[in-house]
Amino acid sequence: GNGYKAISKALGLQRTTVRAIIHKWQKHGTVVNLPRSGRPTKITPRAQRRLIREVTKDPRTTSKELQASLASIKVSVHDSTIRKRLGKNGLHGRFPRRKPLLSKKNIRARLNFAKKHLNDCQDFWENTLWTDETKVELFGRQMSRYIWRKRNTAFQKKNIIPTVKYGGGSVMVWGCFAASGPGRLAVIDGTMNSTVYQKILKENVRPSVRQLKLKRSWVLQQDNDPKHTSKSTSEWLKKNKMKTLEWPSQSPDLNPIEMLWHDLKKAVHARKPSNKAELQQFCKDEWAKIPPERCKRLIASYRKRLIAVIAAKGGPTSY
Repeated sequence: GNGYKAISKALGLQRTTVRAIIHKWQKHGTVVNLPRSGRPTKITPRAQRRLIREVTKDPRTTSKELQASLASIKVSVHDSTIRKRLGKNGLHGRFPRRKPLLSKKNIRARLNFAKKHLNDCQDFWENTLWTDETKVELFGRQMSRYIWRKRNTAFQKKNIIPTVKYGGGSVMVWGCFAASGPGRLAVIDGTMNSTVYQKILKENVRPSVRQLKLKRSWVLQQDNDPKHTSKSTSEWLKKNKMKTLEWPSQSPDLNPIEMLWHDLKKAVHARKPSNKAELQQFCKDEWAKIPPERCKRLIASYRKRLIAVIAAKGGPTSY
């Protein structure tokens, strides 16, 4: 008839231990170890809470570091056991996504841009000429991928990715597109500076505007690269009556042309160019092949990007 507290004090046991024993007797009529499937886990509920707390606080913590942390509370387990236990709690090891570093100023500018343009009519976005530059490598990281192989076959020819010193060469390209399709693509020779950039604009922007049949109220989108915002470039744009879209820095996720760069690089490397001349030609060929429907869909869903930025309070998004 004694309570848990009295029994605990009389026997020198924890109250939780007394409670567990009494509950087991009431349920099974015995206190001996009952048959069970598998070996009991070595990670106690307390140790599990510690693991979850540590990886939630610092997702970069390694399983080896977690192993050492558990050892400090006298729980000795293999690091693979720790990974499995975290996996059962929905925490899986993943490569972190690479996103531009955002300052408080960048975050405010992104949020203001999204709020300002959230309710713009679709016609505005359809008459925007989206532009950007990118580098396409002959042999680069984009060729890395997982392979399936047996043990001790790592260095067989079919299981390696050949590399070339200095990447084997690359080309820098400038491109533009609108909702009606891809515009011109220009290969940049030498170092890109304000003068080279202005020449590219002069040779490619208005022909692309005519080709894509944009209205007279069309707007040029460009990021805040110093070559784009220099005094000479700003004066050139003003002189040539090209209206530009005010743009928040560090915002490639707001420029849908990034999706087309991904498509382009994938298509070019599928053709396996062997030199820079082929690389340049394949870039031009594959850019011209981009379906207008793909461009139209990217612009039709542009409002979702703005909503994502607002939901992230100006922070990184999934785009």
